[in-house]
Amino acid sequence: MSVASVFPRLEARLPSVQKPIQYVGGELNSVVKDWDCAESSETGGPTVRWALMYPDAYEVGLPNQGVQILYEVLNERDWILAERTYSVWPDMEQVMREGDEQGPIPQFTVDSHRPVGAFDLFGLSFSTELGYTNMLNALDLAGIPLHAVDRGEDDPVVIAGGHAAFNPEPIADFVDAAVLGDGEEVVLAISEVVREWKAEDRPGGREELLRRLAVTGNIYVPRFYDVVYAADGSIEAVVPNRPGIPFRVRKHTLMDLDQWPYPANPLVPLAETVHERFSVEIFRGCTRGCRFCQAGMITRPVRERSIETIGDMVENGIRKSGFEEVGLLSLSSADHTEIGDLAKGLADRYEGSNVSLSLPSTRVDAFNITLANEFSRNGRRSGLTFAPEGGSERMRKVINKMVSEDDLIRTVAAAYSHGWRQVKLYFMCGLPQETDEDVLAIADLAKRVIKTGREVSGRNDIRCTVSIGGFVPKPHTPFQWAPQLDHEATDERLRLLREVVREDKKYARAIGFRYHDGKPGIVEGLLSRGDRRVGRVIEEVWRDGGRFDGWSEHFSYDRWMQAAERGLSGTGVDVDWYTTRERDYDEVLPWEHLDSGLDKDWLWGDWEDALAAADGAAVLDQVGEVEDCRWTPCYDCGVCPEMGTEIQVGPTGQKLLPLSVV
Repeated sequence: MSVASVFPRLEARLPSVQKPIQYVGGELNSVVKDWDCAESSETGGPTVRWALMYPDAYEVGLPNQGVQILYEVLNERDWILAERTYSVWPDMEQVMREGDEQGPIPQFTVDSHRPVGAFDLFGLSFSTELGYTNMLNALDLAGIPLHAVDRGEDDPVVIAGGHAAFNPEPIADFVDAAVLGDGEEVVLAISEVVREWKAEDRPGGREELLRRLAVTGNIYVPRFYDVVYAADGSIEAVVPNRPGIPFRVRKHTLMDLDQWPYPANPLVPLAETVHERFSVEIFRGCTRGCRFCQAGMITRPVRERSIETIGDMVENGIRKSGFEEVGLLSLSSADHTEIGDLAKGLADRYEGSNVSLSLPSTRVDAFNITLANEFSRNGRRSGLTFAPEGGSERMRKVINKMVSEDDLIRTVAAAYSHGWRQVKLYFMCGLPQETDEDVLAIADLAKRVIKTGREVSGRNDIRCTVSIGGFVPKPHTPFQWAPQLDHEATDERLRLLREVVREDKKYARAIGFRYHDGKPGIVEGLLSRGDRRVGRVIEEVWRDGGRFDGWSEHFSYDRWMQAAERGLSGTGVDVDWYTTRERDYDEVLPWEHLDSGLDKDWLWGDWEDALAAADGAAVLDQVGEVEDCRWTPCYDCGVCPEMGTEIQVGPTGQKLLPLSVV
């Protein structure tokens, strides 16, 4: 039986909220299907229905590539219906909770405005842990019980994905399942399991469906695992609590990206969003080995798309979306083995048009002027962004970011001498083994950048923006054992740095300074390395009004600390235990039963190398840097043999030909 839209109840109330257009739907390339779409399909059988959510506002969630790709992959199957939902702003939340004569208005999809609680599956993609309170709000608005154990047969199966799902333990009480890794194939596999279970008239109910998902070894169902705690608060073990459930759950890795050229029908937003462009992922994975970078570690191995596929995706995306900016995305886009040919081919193809090409943050040692000129050939020359990450050479050795100060200066000199006026440098504060001097070295580096720019360009309108983020240790990285710097020390180092920059009148006005204080990082650290006990804290924060914690105007550090005091009471652990404490090798980490493919001994060895590098270059020479395994012998991180995968890189020798004139 079809499920009615809530839009008639919602429409009259839209003028009372800000940006009502974000709740209307109907975007170009969106999909609206019949509720029982499988009945008219060739295969027949039950319909499987997904509600997909990026747990943030529409303006942030709609451009998210992960959700767009899954939305399209699922809707290509005639027996699957997939719709989207996003977090509602507080004014809309109030409207929905007040409701009308029929009661509260539930969390709805933007495609058909159907209640999220009516779907079979509710999939949430987390790129950051600060979206957890938005998930709880969506569950509550949808009328879905917050705790997985309280859900009935008609409630959706709540599934978490995205990078944060590599440690879903803090939200284990709230999700029914979690998926690690690439989602394109696994969402179809999950859909097949659900369809088969529904076709058999739902034998064994919800519990049996979850069991069928769990026994695949690729889908984590927290309720089927018990956590045993030691007297000191640490974890003794995480073990399955019923037969047939695997001891470790493996991540998914999509091979041959050319076979999955999505999004092929990009969504075009009705309201303004954070990214007004069409994005193409030119490769997935990174093996540069930056020790702080969770994304690089958990997405191994590198898998490149071919030039021809990228060219086809760009042309298709421009034609179907009308976007005039194209972003070539990856974790390190200039590292694509054929980036030079790709840039020239795209620049040739779109020369004289309104289409502009862009790369995200570029590694210093991968940048060259020829490449930059190709991307700015149509006259749109934006600032260049580089990420040295560490202010001193010592810190860059600690984090395995093997770029010297001279490398950076040579690169910015080339940029300024060829007409660029603005360079942005990204650093982190609070890295392991960091000192005040390491952070103050950022000021010296920025001044040298400005000085070089003025010398090579002969101009004084040279700018350098220094952007600083707080370091948060992440699971599945060599720094997962590292202590996090407390927020007071972080803020003090940033204060000292700001003063040093401002005091030098020769450079102060040429250096922009952007940073975040240390408090949000502590909360992110609590959530990123937390265990199931942290779930109580998240729920306390939400019940106290916590929403949109990734937005500075909505974030409240005091609310989180007060909630932690209540939620962790009686556990023997506190916020510092999860954040500023160093771990040792023998400690059972909350995510050790979740397999990213990385060998624990390899990660530990890399952590020891970082500590050795902090002692000085002489020691580092004995240890050696971890180079990119695309071009060197294997470093035995474990991913390829463990996951049955392999690195997929060029060169292929292909060229991007101009488009044929029709």
